[in-house]
Amino acid sequence: MPTPPPGLRRGLSVWQAVGLSIALMAPSMAANINPQGTATSVGRAVPLAFLIATVGVLLVAYVFVRLCQRFHHAGSVYAFVGATLGPRAGTVAGWSLMGTYCFYGVVTSTAAGIFGTSFLQAAGIWPNPPGWAPFLVSCLALLLVWLLTVIPARGGTRVLLSVEGLTVALILVVSVAVLVRLVAGTAPGGLRPTWDVFRVAPGTDASTVFLGAVFGFLSFAGFEAAATLGEEARRPRRDIPRAVLGTAIFGGAYFVFVTAVEVMGFGTSPAGVDAFTRSSSLLGELGSRYVGAWVGELISLGAAVSAFGCALACSVGASRLLFALSRDAAGQRGLGRVTRAGTPAAAAAAVVLAMYAIVAVFALGAGSSAMDVFLASGTIGTLILLMVYLVTTVGAIRLLYFTAPRTVPMYEIVVPLLALVVLGYTVYRNVVPYPTGTGAAFPIVAGGWILLGILAVTLVPRLSRFALREDLTDPSAPAPALPD
Repeated sequence: MPTPPPGLRRGLSVWQAVGLSIALMAPSMAANINPQGTATSVGRAVPLAFLIATVGVLLVAYVFVRLCQRFHHAGSVYAFVGATLGPRAGTVAGWSLMGTYCFYGVVTSTAAGIFGTSFLQAAGIWPNPPGWAPFLVSCLALLLVWLLTVIPARGGTRVLLSVEGLTVALILVVSVAVLVRLVAGTAPGGLRPTWDVFRVAPGTDASTVFLGAVFGFLSFAGFEAAATLGEEARRPRRDIPRAVLGTAIFGGAYFVFVTAVEVMGFGTSPAGVDAFTRSSSLLGELGSRYVGAWVGELISLGAAVSAFGCALACSVGASRLLFALSRDAAGQRGLGRVTRAGTPAAAAAAVVLAMYAIVAVFALGAGSSAMDVFLASGTIGTLILLMVYLVTTVGAIRLLYFTAPRTVPMYEIVVPLLALVVLGYTVYRNVVPYPTGTGAAFPIVAGGWILLGILAVTLVPRLSRFALREDLTDPSAPAPALPD
């Protein structure tokens, strides 16, 4: 018998799966910069927008948990949607999620450049960095991302979880210290804790909370990344659902608490909100103001490392998706091939090159600043992600409640239906009324990426040769026959 080609290797634990999800979610980086995008829409009500995003994510997490109990596949939503709505829909979903990971790779590598440059400046290593400095740091980060993506995921996820855990712990300590000074009345400017952070300011339309929730979803993005390790986890039907749900619950509690402290620490007045949106490092500045300068510098460095870890996790997730798509379309060659170490090196190189290309288009083609690239890529990637979540939820409803044998109680259908409502209204609110200025291009680029996948599977049907092998499903709960 001929020796079979190498495949992805099993051996990852539940904590290593959690490591990938948390690293891609990058809570320490996200809490330092993402709330500013929300504040531009909802002002002081940033925690309220993050609370709404938390509800949406927990509803979506239910969908992923149920699907991960049935399937364990490197393609994640590619497999889920392919098994529930058909091969072409699955291929488009996989292509779309890969696009989200690529755009988020740009978001996070750019954030690594911004925070890294800020740290070098604050530490006196690079006192007067030029405007292109964040792009230089970002490009170096992407090069290191590619090198680390091609090593086995076991070591990578262990490092990601350790670094992110230490940074998150420091942020929580600083957040508690800020809250203590607010309660004690010793905060700068006499600021005190207030529930106003969960109320929209007078004169602001309440529906704008859903507009600001986009950056809340951006902060959670990646909580489902553990699903791409379904073929590498030791006990995928148990460990992957636990990793997905646990990451979502942790993220919700963390983001609502930290963003509330951040807004109160800067102040809920118009001047405080303005300072909040202009900060180069939210928690870094609060750490310096409330605790000590060294704390702010340390958090800025930690945020840069977190952003790098997130970029690495984006590359890992995107490369697994591209590998799965290519393997089913063209077999175990080219982008569907893995190295002897069990990693899809060719696919990893392709996704990192795509990230470089996106940065080049924004920075060189459009002349955007590093912050402009961050905001644009984050919005585009999130709009794509919300559409992926919508399609995945529709497929889950069909499989779980309208396909025999039905293995879950019918009353649970209310959960995915509520997910559709939250996700659908968030997408609607971001395109109606249609944005103006530079934001007008964001829905076009997001829709164009998805449309490109639809055209590809329509014109070249062999690209959607979805193959969900028997060893990647739960024999006790067989998947339905693939739709025509």
